[in-house]
This record gives sequence, C-alpha cells and structure tokens, in this order.
Amino acid sequence: MGGEGMVSNEKNNLVKPNPKLTVLPLIALIFYEVSGGPFGVEDSVRAGGGPLLSLLGFLIFPLIWSIPEALVTAELATSFPENGGYVIWISSAFGPFWGFQEGFWKWFSGVMDNALYPVLFLDYLKHSFPIFNNLIARIPALLGIKVSLTYLNYRGLHIVGISAVSLAAFSLFPFLVMGILSIPRIKPKQCLLVDFKKVDWRGYFNSMFWNLNYWDKASTLAGEVENPSKTFPKALFGAVVLVVCSYLIPLLAGTGALNTKSSEWSDGYFAEVGMLIGGLWLKWWIQAAAAMSNLGLFEAEMSADSFQLLGMSEMGMLPSIFASRSKYGTPTFSILCSATGVIFLSWMNFQEILEFVNFVYSIGMLLEFAAFIRLRIKKPDLHRPYRVPLQTFGAIMLCLPPALLLVLVMCLASYETFIVSGIVIIVGFFLYPALVHAKNRKWTQFDIEHVVVPSNDLDVQEPPQEVADEASASLLPVLSSLEINQEVSETSAGVLKVV
Repeated sequence: MGGEGMVSNEKNNLVKPNPKLTVLPLIALIFYEVSGGPFGVEDSVRAGGGPLLSLLGFLIFPLIWSIPEALVTAELATSFPENGGYVIWISSAFGPFWGFQEGFWKWFSGVMDNALYPVLFLDYLKHSFPIFNNLIARIPALLGIKVSLTYLNYRGLHIVGISAVSLAAFSLFPFLVMGILSIPRIKPKQCLLVDFKKVDWRGYFNSMFWNLNYWDKASTLAGEVENPSKTFPKALFGAVVLVVCSYLIPLLAGTGALNTKSSEWSDGYFAEVGMLIGGLWLKWWIQAAAAMSNLGLFEAEMSADSFQLLGMSEMGMLPSIFASRSKYGTPTFSILCSATGVIFLSWMNFQEILEFVNFVYSIGMLLEFAAFIRLRIKKPDLHRPYRVPLQTFGAIMLCLPPALLLVLVMCLASYETFIVSGIVIIVGFFLYPALVHAKNRKWTQFDIEHVVVPSNDLDVQEPPQEVADEASASLLPVLSSLEINQEVSETSAGVLKVV
C-alpha cells in the first residue's frame, strides 16, 4: 500500500499545473460548443422555403430556447462547480441512476455531434477541391483530421481555450467583411421571401434547434474554470450575443444582397455567397474560415465530452481509468474513448446525425429542466452564487417554452430515429446496473466515493440528518479544497458523511 502511494504521488508530481479558464477563453469554448459561426445554417433557408423563416427563427428561438437554457446552466454550473456538470445536477435532484442516464445520453449525442464537424469541413473544401467528393480521398482525410485534433485536445484544455479565441476571430471576420460589402446591394424585400409549399418543417426545426443548442455543455468543464460563480454568467451572456450576431449578419447579407433560389442553400453555400458578393478571394477566405471553425467545434465538443467522462469517473459512476490524466492535465483515456466513438459514427450523413443528435439531446434537456425546478423546490436554501431572479413559479414558466420546443422536435423525428434512440436508452438502463455489479464484485477499479458539496458554504450550516440512501450517496465527488469535520446530509439524490 505504501509503495502504491509513493507511485501515485510520483505520477501526480509529473502532472503539470493546469491553468484555469478565464472569461474570454470560456466565451470562445461556449461559442464553439453552440455555434462556431454560420457554417451549417444554410439548410435553414432551404428547409424554410426562403430567408424569412430562417431570419425569424434566429431572432425568436434564442428568446424561447437559448436564453432560458443559458440561465439554467449559469445557476446550476455555479452551484455545482465540478467536472461532470449536468450529471451532478441530475444526481442531486433524482439520484445516481438518472444522473448516469443523463451522462450516457449527453455523451453519446455529443460524440455523434462531433462526427459532423470533419464532414462539414470537407463539404466546404469540396467546392474548390472536388477530389473530396471521392471516398478514396475523403476517408483518409477524415481520419487524418480526427487524429490531429484529438492530439491537440490531449495537449491541454488551456491550449484549446486560447486556440478557440483565435479561431473564433479568424472564422467570423470574413463574414463581417461580407456584411459590409453587401450593404449597397441589400434589398430588404428579398429577406421577406417565403414559399410555404416548399417548407420542410422537420428539417427547419432540426436545423434551428441544432444551431442553437448545447449551452449546457460547458458545465462539464466547471472544475477547470477560474472563479466559476462570476466567470460562467459573464461568459454565457457574451456567448449568446456572439452566437446570434454570427448567424443574423451573414444571413441578412447573403439573402438580402443576392436573388438566389432557396433550394441552392445547402451546406457550404456561404462560400458561393462570398464569391458572388466579394469575389474569389472572399470565397477562399470563407472556406478557410469554415475549416478553422470546424476545428474549433471539434475541439470544444471533445473537451466537454472527455471531461464529462472524467467527472463521472470521479463520482464513482465509471471505472477510475476514465479519470486518469496525462502530464498536461487532460483525461487521456476519456479522450481516446470519445475519439473512437467519433470515428465509428462518421459513416452517417449530415441529416441523419442531426436528427438523432437532437432527439437524444432533447431527452437529456427535459431531465435538466426538471432537475432545475426540483432543486428549487427540494433545496431552496442551496447556495447559488448566481441565481436566476425568479421564484419557483417563475422558474417553471421559464422552462415551459423550451420544454414544449423539445417535445416538438422529438415529435417531428423519423421512425428510424425513434428506434435508434430507443436502443440507446435501453443500453443505458442495462449499463448502469452492470457497472454497479462490476463495482461490487471488484472486477475493475473505481474511485473511492466522495461527497459533492455544491459550493463552499452549502449545507455545512444545516443540521445533520441520517443518510437516506447510501447507494445513491456513494456516487458524488468531494471538493478537495474543503476540509470539513462534521456530518452533511442530503436526500436520496445523494450526499453522505464528510469526515
């Protein structure tokens, strides 16, 4: 035991200090979790039968979806500033079984979402390099991109955050130039065109939803953020403004300055719009920006997915190997696991991945909104460094519109999506007891169970009570900075005794 302790200490000494994320890098990471720029929004014009519904969507959807999700994320992420994010929220509200399901659904949808970005990257390049239409060139290119980006992610979250800031600036600047060049040519009437006979409602809602979701993803990095109680709200607000502007400005420029058919608007079409407005140089610039944007999207998504697995391992939900870190402070095995999932899911086309991601993500978000309301009722005295300025009834009303939108997106899904999503849900239901059994039989190593304390002074002042459910209590982590010598209690969602 002593020898193992010495080896463990030596390994820990090899890990470099992990710089914390500040406001600007976190804004960039959230921006790339949600958007990454207007690349991929072209389908909303085609599916909406013209520019009007697309423009209205990016004005209205943020009000009923993006802002409520960002507010809920800000409150819960600052209350539980640990890696694992929404897994901890759900575990605290409904217990570890549902916390694990949330983590499994979100990780699976995140990995599948990440499979889109190398595909989008090549979709832009193929307009200038038709060779990428051929599988002989496309498959090696996809593999090379994924391996290279996975290695960058391995090198450290701080590097990813700084890279995201530079990539965001480079990706958005050509669209600002395009917007300025288009001003003399804009005809407002062209922005109001819509042909309801050509509207594909399923494609439209899926496109709008996909381009405006994943605000909660950054919560899985909460343990890597400097002063999360102040940094998270500022970063989320800045990211909301940045995302909405990055969609509306290019769409107004492209649809208002050009008289093109809605059917021509598909993935990669902004490169053609740039050429028609500014010339070949702008087309090439937008293609380069698209390439850089998709790199940022991939990096941000993989960081969130990998640190989510790390957080679940620290909570005792996954074997301890998922929490192992490299000398750069990154979760090595979790990154490899996420990268493997991306490679295996890349065979699906854009629309198939898009619809499936939205469906699984919607299930998880419904559970998050329910947890938000339940924690307001169950733990009104929970220390919330940032609190949405609404009472319980107002909190319910805040969650109602986005919840209805989630249900609508799910109802519009195809039968294939229902079947595949059902299989994923069933796998999650069986995987949790299987891991519990493996843990009890000691077939693999799990971390020692710890206590999660939502914030520095939460619940320490509450009188101790008996633990209602030791099994559920065993799956939540401790904040290492806290040294508490009294008992802390929670309900069956799970907090146990701290010594």
